[in-house]
Amino acid sequence: MKAYQPLNCDLHDYLEIACMHHYELHIELLRGPAFVARALTTRTAPSKEEFLVVENEGGKVELRLDQLLAITPLDSNASFGRIALAGA
Repeated sequence: MKAYQPLNCDLHDYLEIACMHHYELHIELLRGPAFVARALTTRTAPSKEEFLVVENEGGKVELRLDQLLAITPLDSNASFGRIALAGA
């Protein structure tokens, strides 16, 4: 995997909101199939890589933020719609 590229702070705020409200998200990845999972928290590794921690029927998954293409909250009362994260 290539060197970590930090996410724009403005975009990071959307991830924090999703975690704060435990939104169910449709998650699109740069590589691999899209899937649905509930946002739990974000985490920063000692290496400074940042992760979105989500949970679905398969358990908890950590997704490196620079591998996310977009997130879309599926909750009807969500405060935002689809957010493109890649290339921003």
